[in-house]
Amino acid sequence: MSGQSVWRRLAGFAMPFRRHILGALLLLLLGTSAELAGPFVAKIMIDNHILAIQQKWYRFDHQPVDQEAQPVGVAIDDAYYVREDWLPALAPTEDAGKAKVVQIVMEGTVYKVEDRQLTKDQVFALYSRDVVPILVLTAGYAVLILLSAGFNYIQLITLQTIAQRIIQRMRMKLFTHLQKLPISFFDRTPVGQLVSRVSNDTEAIRELYVSVLATFVQNGIYLIGILVALFVMQPELALFCCLTVPLIAVLIVTYRYYSSRYYAMIRSRLSDMNATINEMIQNMTVVQAFRREEGVQQEFARVNDEYFKIRLKENNLESLLLRPAVDLIWKISLTVIVWYFGSRSFHSAISFGALFAFVDYMGRFFEPINMIMNRLAQLQQAVTSAKRVFDILDTPADAAEGGRHAIPRPKGEVAFENVSFAYHGDEYVLKNVSFTAKPGQTVALVGHTGSGKSSLMNLLLGFYPVTKGRITIDGIDMADIAPRALRRHVGLVLQDPFLFTGTVGFNIRLYNDAVSDEKVVEAAAAVKADDFIRQLPGGYEEQVVERGSTLSAGQRQLISFARALAADPAILILDEATASIDSETESAIQEALQVLARGRTTFIIAHRLSTIQHADLILVLSRGEVVERGTHEELMNLGGVYQKMYLLQQGEAFADALSSPH
Repeated sequence: MSGQSVWRRLAGFAMPFRRHILGALLLLLLGTSAELAGPFVAKIMIDNHILAIQQKWYRFDHQPVDQEAQPVGVAIDDAYYVREDWLPALAPTEDAGKAKVVQIVMEGTVYKVEDRQLTKDQVFALYSRDVVPILVLTAGYAVLILLSAGFNYIQLITLQTIAQRIIQRMRMKLFTHLQKLPISFFDRTPVGQLVSRVSNDTEAIRELYVSVLATFVQNGIYLIGILVALFVMQPELALFCCLTVPLIAVLIVTYRYYSSRYYAMIRSRLSDMNATINEMIQNMTVVQAFRREEGVQQEFARVNDEYFKIRLKENNLESLLLRPAVDLIWKISLTVIVWYFGSRSFHSAISFGALFAFVDYMGRFFEPINMIMNRLAQLQQAVTSAKRVFDILDTPADAAEGGRHAIPRPKGEVAFENVSFAYHGDEYVLKNVSFTAKPGQTVALVGHTGSGKSSLMNLLLGFYPVTKGRITIDGIDMADIAPRALRRHVGLVLQDPFLFTGTVGFNIRLYNDAVSDEKVVEAAAAVKADDFIRQLPGGYEEQVVERGSTLSAGQRQLISFARALAADPAILILDEATASIDSETESAIQEALQVLARGRTTFIIAHRLSTIQHADLILVLSRGEVVERGTHEELMNLGGVYQKMYLLQQGEAFADALSSPH
C-alpha cells in the first residue's frame, strides 16, 4: 500500500470530525499567533519605553505647551526637558536647546543630565509618560500568555477527544471486519498478531491524530510566523535561516527512508512476540506438564532479542538524525548570528530590544524544528501501523454477501450433491460426498481421525466454500444464501466448549436478547444442566471466569448444549459433543436430545458409536469418502467398517467373538 493511499484513508476516518478538527486547528493558530506576538510586545516595551530615556532631550527655559495648550516637559532645576518623541505634540512656535540624558552605571545606576546627577524623583519624572504604557504592555503580554495557554488547552482537549473517537470507530470497524473474515484467515494468522493490530497499532495511529498532527501544524505556523518576523527585523539573517531549511529537509527525507524499514520490522517483531506470549499462556498446562518452560523461554528470548536489536538500530538512527543533528545546525547558526551582530556593532548601533527579539526568535525558530523532528518517529510508527491495520481491512470478507439473500427459518432438508473440498490446491479431504438429510432426521458422521467429518460440517456452516459440487438447504443452493443469515438457524456444540467471561445465564443467552430468562432456564433444564446451575453460589448469575476453567468439562458442555438449544435452531450440529461427558451425564443427554431433536435436522459427529444408535442415517467416512451408510442395525448387519469400529469399542471380548469361528 502506497504512502499516499495510507494518508488518504487516514483522512477519510477523520472526515466526520472535520469541523471539530478545523476548529481545533483555528484555536491552535490563534494560540500560536498570541505566543509569537510576545517578543514584538517585549521589543516595543524595551526600545520605546524602558530604554527611551536614552533618546535626545531638548532643554527649554520656559515650560512648553502642546497644541492643546497643555504643559509639556519635565522640570529639573530651572529648566524644562522634552524628549525627542514628544516634540511633534508641541506648539510649532517653541524653540529648544538640546540636552541629552546619559546613563552612567557605577555602584548603582546613576542618571546625569548636563553633568548634573539626577535624584530618584527626577528620574521618575523623566519616566512619567512611560509608566502607563509599560503597565499596559506588560498586561498585554500577560493577556497574550493567558490567551495562548487557553487556546492551546482547548485545542488539545478537542484534538484528544476527536482522536479517541476516531480510534474508537477504527477499532470497532476493524473488530467488526475480523468477525466477517473467513475461518481460513484465522487458520493462517496467529492470534497474537491480530491482537497487536487491534490494540497496539491503533494506539500508534491515535498518537498521529493527537500529538503528531498538532505538533506539525503548530510548529509549522511557528516557523512561518518567525520567518516573517525575522524578515521584518533583519532580512539578511532571515535569508540565512531559510538556507538551513534544505538541510533540515535532507535530514527528514533520510530519516523517513531508513525508519520506514525499521518500523515495519519493529511492528512485525512485536506481533511475533505477542503471538508467542499468547500461545504460551493458552497452552500453559501443556508447557508445565511436559516441563518445557526452558524451551519456551528460549523461543521467547530469541523473538525478544530480535525485537531488541531492531529497536537498537532505530534508536541509533534517531540519535544521529533527529535532535543532535538539528542542534548542530543551531549552534552553527548561533555562531553566525553572533559574528554578524558583532561585526555590525563596529559600524552602527543595534538596539537592545532588536537584539533580544532576534535572538529570541532564532531560538524559537529551531525549537519547533526539534519538535517536528522528535515527532517523526511517532509519525513513522503511525504510518507503519496504519498500513498493517488497512491490510486487515482490505482482506476480503467471508464470501462477499453481495447478491446473496437471507432465508426464513428452513424446514431443514440438507442435501450434499457430489461435494468435493480441498483446503489447499488438489489435496482433497472430501471426495464426491452425496447424501440427503430430511427435515427432523438425525444424521451421524463417523470415521477415523482425518476422515473428513468436521470438514463436512464446516462446509455446512459456510466456513469454507465448496470446491466442487453443491450443498442445498430446502432446495436452495448455499452459494445463494448469505452465510450469516444461514447461521441464525444453525446451532453448534463443539467438542471443546468455550465459555465467555460473564454469568452462566449470559453464556446460555450469548448476546441474544430475544432469549428470555424463562427460555434460558427451560433450555438448561432440557439438557439436565438446571440442577447443577442452581447449586452454584450465584445460580444463573454465577460469574464464569475466562474459558470457564472453574467448571468441569461436563458442566461446560451442558451449558454449551443449553446455549445451542436456547437459540431454537432449525439445524443442530454436535461435533463430538459428548466426548467430554461421563457415562451418567451422557445417558441424561441422550434422553434430552431425543426430545429436542424433534422438528430439527441434527448432525452428530461422534467418536462414541454408542451415542448414535438412534440416528436415522449413519455415514461412515474414510479418507474423505462415504464408504458405508444406513441405520445402526443395517450397518451392523453389513459387517463392514462400522461393525468393526463398534465391536472394538465394546471391548476385546467382542473382538474375540468376531474373530472366532461360528
